[in-house]
Amino acid sequence: MNYGFLRTAAATPKLRVADIPYNLEQIIKLLDQAIFNHAKMIVFPELALTGYTCGDLFLQNLLLENAKEALRQLVEYSNEKEILIFVGLPWERDGKLYNVAAAVKGGSLLGLIPKQYLPNYSEFYEARHFTPGNSAPVMADFTDKRGNSYGVPMGTDLLFECSNIPGLVVSAEICEDVWAPAPPSIRHCLAGATVIVNCSASDETTGKDIYRNSLITGQSARLVCGYIYANAGDGESTQDLVFGGHNIIGEDGICLAESKRFTSGVIYGDLDLEKIGSERRRMTTFGPMSKGDHLTVRFSLRQEEFALLRYIDASPFVPKGIEDRRRRCEEILSIQTAGLKKRLEHTNCKKAVIGISGGLDSTLAILVIARAFDLLEIDRKEILAVTMPCFGTTGRTYQNACKLTGQLGATLQEIRIEESVRLHFRDIGQDENLHDVTYENSQARERTQILMDIANKVNGMVIGTGDMSELALGWTTYNGDHMSMYGVNSSIPKTLVRHLVRYYSDTCGDQTLSKVLYDVLDTPVSPELLPPKNGEITQKTEDVVGPYELHDFFLYHLLRFGYTPAKIYFMARCAFKGAYSEDTILKWLKVFYRRFFSQQFKRSCLPDGPKVGSVAVSPRGDLRMPSDACVRIWMDELEQL
Repeated sequence: MNYGFLRTAAATPKLRVADIPYNLEQIIKLLDQAIFNHAKMIVFPELALTGYTCGDLFLQNLLLENAKEALRQLVEYSNEKEILIFVGLPWERDGKLYNVAAAVKGGSLLGLIPKQYLPNYSEFYEARHFTPGNSAPVMADFTDKRGNSYGVPMGTDLLFECSNIPGLVVSAEICEDVWAPAPPSIRHCLAGATVIVNCSASDETTGKDIYRNSLITGQSARLVCGYIYANAGDGESTQDLVFGGHNIIGEDGICLAESKRFTSGVIYGDLDLEKIGSERRRMTTFGPMSKGDHLTVRFSLRQEEFALLRYIDASPFVPKGIEDRRRRCEEILSIQTAGLKKRLEHTNCKKAVIGISGGLDSTLAILVIARAFDLLEIDRKEILAVTMPCFGTTGRTYQNACKLTGQLGATLQEIRIEESVRLHFRDIGQDENLHDVTYENSQARERTQILMDIANKVNGMVIGTGDMSELALGWTTYNGDHMSMYGVNSSIPKTLVRHLVRYYSDTCGDQTLSKVLYDVLDTPVSPELLPPKNGEITQKTEDVVGPYELHDFFLYHLLRFGYTPAKIYFMARCAFKGAYSEDTILKWLKVFYRRFFSQQFKRSCLPDGPKVGSVAVSPRGDLRMPSDACVRIWMDELEQL
């Protein structure tokens, strides 16, 4: 099962201008290579059978007849081959010449797509030879190698829909079409196309490759589609121009594959059709869908198993490049800071109250508070950081909490809560030696009560520290650390919290503060609610709920694209190969789904907090989910894996 992934190819054959038999040989050679590599769709350049740079040779009958004969041979060759082919050639109809892309599959010519916009400026003079294409399809006559004659739809508005691969609807445009102000691909996608192919002949000038890449990936983003762009290259005439064979496969704004310029060959990209469908469903502004004058041509493709070439990012919330990561961290810190700054301004609040534990989340929260206070020109001494040691507090986290508060110039207040928690235990009849959920949550709720009451006392605002990963798993005490007056970390996943703290450490310019922050980063993630052993943390969160890097991966693909458990499991196996066994991934995926569904009631009443990324769990924004939804069908699929 391929879970909606489809291997596609963009190919640039080495050709000879007007040597059609040679060009066909080269096209077939690359076609065979693509079939061997499990591609189900391949796109060749504009006028690939003849060469784009034939000039007035396009007016020669012999060239046109040989081009049509080469197409017949290609159609015949495609018989019983499970691949959809798009190739460019000149085509005469009713005394006019058209620059077309021919769609070929399984021994049949499915359709002819003429170029709509003919460039006739600068180095281009296509209007000298060709006529702009018709949009509404008409029938063109075609006779194959076996002498069978049939009508073939010809027009720009053709959709090629696969009957047995859900979500695969292909349409085509040619070179300049995508450079025009209103590319045909816009109406194609609004008519239902999910993949656009482009047979192109775009010559090289300095810097044009950068623009071309942004154009193609940008069009795939705007239209929420896959885009396969095959460009002319080696062998085209260099009388005045050079063609670089710059091929691009894009998907919803991402460049999946890109060839080096000035080379020939094939590039491959595994399009995610389910992702495209999911994004379009989510975007209420995509549409309205209308086929208009489009004609649908149906075909079938036999799928087969293949190993993904596509890179699956194990940390989808965290950019890979150092500079990209730094830029993202600064941007997120700025969003968090701006959100808190506005809330403090609106309430005319001059004091912030935060529970400081020496852990990652409270560390990030106090760093954000410090930035907000600086922007508001409020003395950092008005930040009241409260440390509340109890049964599970270790010396390491306690010291880091104290050092961090001091280095930031905030005010530290220590309130030991063992006595008040023990009194509470006596009130409710809890055995202190029974380290159950009541034992743990009583401490968390006592801390929140203290913070809220101190905030009332000083006319301040309690700033929440919990992150999105904890909220997704429900790893938070209801009406304990779950509650605050503004949650600055509420849409920050745990895997990103680390990078934000590290970024702050690397850029703060304070060696002492940096040393404290790095020790916080090295401390195991823990709520510290169970007694330590020999002064060391015994309660490690990831031992109980599982690795956060797995859960963040699951969360991203569940909420961002609505993938099924089976697909998320498949992708996780690819992304974490060598890091986690398949059994381990499946175990924690089951835990994730159970907790995610059962703990929605905690997310349904979250405090306000700023959204920073494309995934969030606020009940007022991204996640309108009933608290009593049943997880059965998701768990049923997981049990079958």
